[in-house]
Amino acid sequence: MGNRLSKIYTRTGDDGSTGLGDGSRTGKDSLRVSAYGTVDELNSAIGMVVAAGIDDDIREALAQIQHELFDLGGELCIPGMAMVQARDIDQLESVLDGFNADLPALKDFILPGGGMAASACHLARTICRRAEREVVALGREEAVRPEAQRYLNRLSDLLFVMARVLARRSGHGEVLWQHERRPRD
Repeated sequence: MGNRLSKIYTRTGDDGSTGLGDGSRTGKDSLRVSAYGTVDELNSAIGMVVAAGIDDDIREALAQIQHELFDLGGELCIPGMAMVQARDIDQLESVLDGFNADLPALKDFILPGGGMAASACHLARTICRRAEREVVALGREEAVRPEAQRYLNRLSDLLFVMARVLARRSGHGEVLWQHERRPRD
């Protein structure tokens, strides 16, 4: 294992810069820092889903995903590093297919809601989409492996399906958008 932090603050970032995993420094507002910072935020949001009290199958899948997101954050923090692999994306697809198998086909849009765990999962999904957008933006300026973008794209789909499952299992049910709720001009 690498160096351990014995002191949390270093004061080296007081000038608005931060150190990347390769030892170089960049602005805290750089595209790279935004991308891996949002992946970290996503990981925290998934922690909120887990803390909401969910069934073992979803909790175990999310625990694996949290480890993979930490890997992805490391990959984004260390230019040229490769951590997320095609097999990780394949595994997300397999888990997604498993949870989606028993869900009814969508006929309407679903609003975020359906209980605390489902709502937290919807929030994680939207953070995941932002992380994906930031990785795309970074990829336009610097080298980013396509696996990073593919992983986040697939993960947002999985989080949507998990939110549906959580809403149904909680007994709250899915909150459907009522497009005919008011007359249109």
